[in-house]
Amino acid sequence: MSELIEYLKLLFSTDIVIYSFIVGVLISASAAALGVVLVLKKYSMIGDGLSHVSFAAVAVAVATGNSPMLFSIPVVMISAFFILRMSESSRIRGDAATAIFSTAALAVGAIASRGTNVDIESYLFGSITALTLSDVILTAAVASATVIVYIICYNRIFAVTFDETYEKASDGKPGLYNALIAALTALVIVVGMRLVGALLISALLIFPALSSMRIFKSFFRVVISSVVISLFCFIISMTISIFSDISVSACMVLCNLAVYLLLCFISAAASRSTD
Repeated sequence: MSELIEYLKLLFSTDIVIYSFIVGVLISASAAALGVVLVLKKYSMIGDGLSHVSFAAVAVAVATGNSPMLFSIPVVMISAFFILRMSESSRIRGDAATAIFSTAALAVGAIASRGTNVDIESYLFGSITALTLSDVILTAAVASATVIVYIICYNRIFAVTFDETYEKASDGKPGLYNALIAALTALVIVVGMRLVGALLISALLIFPALSSMRIFKSFFRVVISSVVISLFCFIISMTISIFSDISVSACMVLCNLAVYLLLCFISAAASRSTD
């Protein structure tokens, strides 16, 4: 036991592990909180679409010699607004709008990444060795913004999530709050792709929310439990990654999937027992 403690002390004395732990906690919590709104509004796939856009943005940035993070943030945020506007159109449904951006972004990314010498795979699937202090600071800023928006605009977010028509009729400006959620989602995806990867980050938006909805019905409880589940899965995944050669991002996705399936089984068993 003492050897294990000493080993953990040694690991957490390195910047890479500390950075990955901080970023992982902040991204897990932020993505889970935002994911509840996206799932309830049936915008679950927007995370997947934006993750593909972030891959394309990184590929173009690398090909043109720009900073991947600084280039990706405005591109993904603009794409989030366009997907949102297209989703609100009566002619194009939300999933169709997401599919347009998703497939187009993958095509652009595939073309732009050809012939580049930079390790694009670290952006696709994440890498704890790629994290820097600036990534930690940026992630902390995004997480803080998410918490502030949730605290200040909680009632409006709740109203927009469940009854956008009523919110619009009462002059509640639902478009503003939808835009806030879209912008924060875009930022979480961009800063999260360094650790989790552009192609896996969307799982952190969807799985915790779906898992919490299996056990809670209250919006507040779903948000809180979603954050708790996401943090639990990250800590487990980080532990597994430390003692094995498996990537943190893959462990996080599989751990979230396992929790979801377990809660589905428990929920189904509970329903049968009450019948």
